[in-house]
Amino acid sequence: MNFEHSEDRRMLADSLNRFIAEQYAFDTRDRIAKSPEGFSADIWRQFAELGVIGALFGEADGGFGGGGFDIAVVFEALGRGLVVEPLLGAVMAGEAISAAGNETQKALLAEIIGGTTIATLAHDEAGSHYELARVETRAARSADGWVLDGAKVVVQQGAQADLFVVSARTAGAVDDEAGISLFLVPAKTAGLAARDCPAIDGGRVAELRFDKLALGADALLGTEGQAHATLERAIGRGVLALCAEALGAMEAAKTETLEYLRTRKQFGMLIGSFQALQHRMADLLLEIEQARSAVINAAAAIDADRVTRERALSAAKFSIGRIGSLVAEESIQLHGGIGMTWELPLAHYAKRLVMIDHQLGDEDHHLQRYIALGKEVH
Repeated sequence: MNFEHSEDRRMLADSLNRFIAEQYAFDTRDRIAKSPEGFSADIWRQFAELGVIGALFGEADGGFGGGGFDIAVVFEALGRGLVVEPLLGAVMAGEAISAAGNETQKALLAEIIGGTTIATLAHDEAGSHYELARVETRAARSADGWVLDGAKVVVQQGAQADLFVVSARTAGAVDDEAGISLFLVPAKTAGLAARDCPAIDGGRVAELRFDKLALGADALLGTEGQAHATLERAIGRGVLALCAEALGAMEAAKTETLEYLRTRKQFGMLIGSFQALQHRMADLLLEIEQARSAVINAAAAIDADRVTRERALSAAKFSIGRIGSLVAEESIQLHGGIGMTWELPLAHYAKRLVMIDHQLGDEDHHLQRYIALGKEVH
């Protein structure tokens, strides 16, 4: 299999990396991440104009990419710049709409790709512990549609989004795969409340509460009670995006650490000349290349059969969790005390790497999942 990027992907990567370097310097990113909105509407509009959002979607949906390597190229660049704009939500919500939506619902993809609608997935709940099928939020049929009750947690840009793809149980026990349905919920729907808060690594998240929220029959996305497979596909693309983002953050942390070792002097010598530090840096470089291989493998498998796809994704997320924590720790230790200072970008890369491990399933969860999926093969 040829893992070389196409000319279009190379051009996209070059233009996106250049845009981030010129328009998204660390002080700009820091200001955006700490803002009340948690992202920049102007940067979001420019991402749409550059085709960055469109690269995450296939041609049938109005985009020009949508493959695993398209997602990886975009999010690796975003990771290098610590970008906080809501592209992860666009990937997951967009995939759910693309996979399960009717023609009317799929028309919303044009607004997402054009940057006029911010969409995100609202699936995680307080007691879910990363288990995909554990859904307590309930949806009951009404005379003219549905009524939702429940809550979702850590919803990316939950207070700023225009549209939510919400999972709710329409039948079955709380952890049954069957009986989960998806609904399109506009942010201004009566009965929806969002409690906004800053995320520890920048940007904003929210807790959503649904209190007898009434929806029309046309809000149901796909077939009632059959949304588990759609969720798995959508979240799988989110896992790939996070792994690629982590790889970009690792590369940036590595570059900063190498530069520090080449310029910092101690006892009249460059600390990069100390053999013990050289060995630690060499080990780190090898680990980052292993992470890159895991991301490539996951990107190549994104459209494969379910077990192959999910095993590759869980293997990548496990590797990224382990290696990301190692890169965060080693980079800060090789910098010394200055590595912990708020003003240095390195501390923010380290925080992001640690938090990526906790999004969409941590290292332990994906190791167990990888083992369980292997048993399905045999």
